[in-house]
Amino acid sequence: MEGRKLQLTGGSTYIVSLPKRWVVEAGLKAGDMVFLDTQSDGSVSVRPRQLEKAQIRRRIFEEKGEERRDHLLRKLIGAYIGGFGYIEIRFRPEMGPFVRRVARDFSRMVIGPEVIEETRNAVVIQDLSDTADLSAEKCLRRMHLTVRAMHEDALIALRNRDEALARDVAQRDQDVDRLYWMVAKQYNLIHAPGGGSPTAAGRVELHNYRLIAKLFERIGDHAERIAKTYPIFADRGLDPRLLKELDAARESAISILDRAFTALLTADVDAANQAVDDLVRHQKLIDGLFHHVAARKGEELLALAAIVDSLGRTAGYAADIAEIAIDRAVSQVVESP
Repeated sequence: MEGRKLQLTGGSTYIVSLPKRWVVEAGLKAGDMVFLDTQSDGSVSVRPRQLEKAQIRRRIFEEKGEERRDHLLRKLIGAYIGGFGYIEIRFRPEMGPFVRRVARDFSRMVIGPEVIEETRNAVVIQDLSDTADLSAEKCLRRMHLTVRAMHEDALIALRNRDEALARDVAQRDQDVDRLYWMVAKQYNLIHAPGGGSPTAAGRVELHNYRLIAKLFERIGDHAERIAKTYPIFADRGLDPRLLKELDAARESAISILDRAFTALLTADVDAANQAVDDLVRHQKLIDGLFHHVAARKGEELLALAAIVDSLGRTAGYAADIAEIAIDRAVSQVVESP
């Protein structure tokens, strides 16, 4: 690494000379324009020319036989997460209604893609989203608020026998999935050809965000799992004492989640460690609940076991977020020489 001194000119402008060898190899001469790009770690890169706009990655699917909806849907989601901004589905004319229906369902399930062209034997989907408008960190913030509200509403739905609220919790899980896929797409885009040149720190950051987004997605799944037990208790409801214990376990799990995510955003190692330590206390609540639930029978036993298990797993995933927060915070510490 070569060091060069800053010089002050005109009383307000700082300049630094560029290595002659770099200038010659880049084909530059006096008066030419160079382009500066400030990186997330505070460094500045100097480019001899502007970066060309990344080419849209294209993916074509040939649907030749009878296709199941979930199979085609998984392929489309995989292409989206893989960073393909242009997806074309080609098919025999008789498959048209099926493919168009799946393409529309896919467009509603994810953020950005829209059907932009339809012919007798092809459908074209293009991703119109801009990752600058919805960064990975913004996605995580939204996921955090969404999943904690889902968990609260899931138990309220059981307490009040509110079928509409239970269904709403399940539907909100789709919003969490959409945000997870968005983060996964951003992660894969930076590793794709022409996906830009983020710093090593930027790549690690997105890697961590993708891991955390997956944990939030699983926490959302468990809120949905709790809400889906509603039919079992719709007629006779839940014992008030048991509901109180379940709510205490939910508050404990969400407390760990809140502390872990705040620690992540603030690089607070002590708070993250506290979140991990709280898992021991939480597990005692879960063990007590399993003991109380064991006396139930049939469908009620299975439903209650699922609820308790989900509350336990939610706290476990929250502790995983706290551990990532510790790793991230420690890696950002700059040691004194």
